[in-house]
Amino acid sequence: MSVDVHTRAAHPAGTAELLRWVDDARGRIYTRAERVPLDALADWDTDASAGTIRHRSGRFFSVEGVDVSIPGHAISHWQQPIIHQPEIGMLGILVKRFNGVPHCLMQLKPEPGNWGGLQISPTVQATRSNYTGVHRGAPVPYLDHFRDGAARHRVITDVQQSEHGSWFLRKRNRNMIVEVTEDVEALPGFRWLTFDELRKLLCVDDLVNMDTRSVLSCLPRAATTGEASLHSIGGVLDWITRFRARSGTRVERQPLHRLAGWRRDADGISHESGKFFDVIGVRVEAAGREVGHWSQPMIAPRGTGLVAFLMTRVDGVPHVLTQLRVEPGCADTAELAPTVQCTPDNYEALPAAARPAFLDVVLHADPRSVRFDTTLSDEGGRFHHSRSRHLIVELDERAERPEHPGYRWLTARQLHELLGRGGYVNMQTRSLLACLRSLTHPVESTT
Repeated sequence: MSVDVHTRAAHPAGTAELLRWVDDARGRIYTRAERVPLDALADWDTDASAGTIRHRSGRFFSVEGVDVSIPGHAISHWQQPIIHQPEIGMLGILVKRFNGVPHCLMQLKPEPGNWGGLQISPTVQATRSNYTGVHRGAPVPYLDHFRDGAARHRVITDVQQSEHGSWFLRKRNRNMIVEVTEDVEALPGFRWLTFDELRKLLCVDDLVNMDTRSVLSCLPRAATTGEASLHSIGGVLDWITRFRARSGTRVERQPLHRLAGWRRDADGISHESGKFFDVIGVRVEAAGREVGHWSQPMIAPRGTGLVAFLMTRVDGVPHVLTQLRVEPGCADTAELAPTVQCTPDNYEALPAAARPAFLDVVLHADPRSVRFDTTLSDEGGRFHHSRSRHLIVELDERAERPEHPGYRWLTARQLHELLGRGGYVNMQTRSLLACLRSLTHPVESTT
């Protein structure tokens, strides 16, 4: 494969002017988050009877506890806090052609949990509580292009996808791409970028945000015929259905103050091992947002995560190794996850049997086989400084293609077909698929 390994210190060619655009905006568009005790959060209360942390409006989200049982799993039972946000958010990218070249209208958006402050976000990135005005702030720019998109514009993609299943309880977002032909002014903090520019910026640490990566992964792929694949799409769907039907997974509500292994003190909620994540409180001051200040709880992970694809070629067609992963927040038990999805530091506190398959393979891969290696941030509106190293490691075509129980080698086209159905491909896989596109440079289908 002719793609160069991306070093994590280098910026890809052709991005210097775009990086100056980001740097120049930092003094005008920002959030500053100060950590405060959970009990000091304005407009948030702990419901003693239900054991949850809720906003007084009854909207936005709550922090609750769950009791999780997964029969046959290496860790078959645990309890944890989780975010409950029973509303569908909007993630939308406007596309317009300039001189025949499709451009995406992207915004520089600061979130209180962002590593490095500003990140490149979709045209619209808003919860229902925000875009319906519960926060009593300014209207969300460009929202009408998506709410009325089917009537006024050409909808390229419109599908509901999941959020992080480890920390969100059955949360979904509407992922949309809408093409416009009319003139659309780029407001301050917004800019039209080509797909090629976005691909290059994906190779910069913590710059292209998680929601942008999710929407880009849903972009239709150019049509191909006769593509080789190890498994039929019908066989993959049957495999997923049978897995979900027999999983026996149970997720039940549990008051926060009764969670085994978790403790609450003046600073927040943390696990007694010092691993996994904390629930913290922050007070936020913002500029360039619909609201100038607010307070909220956040999940703060301990350690940097790792999401990785093993990739191989079958008759020249790239395949990636995916796993069916059960997570407490999945709306339908399990979704397709990357080959490896974990926080490596957590396994110091877990039994050896829980160590993920293929973790050591990707961590100790020959550098010549590493096709992508960039650390990218997770969602910054609910997670504080949550980051995951994104790795794509290519096996030699002549090497064995291991396929453990619960794993399947799938093509990008098969994953995209499942993306179009919604609820089959998890957030981390979508993020890696966006990175994979930055390597292969496929022609996006917007015709």
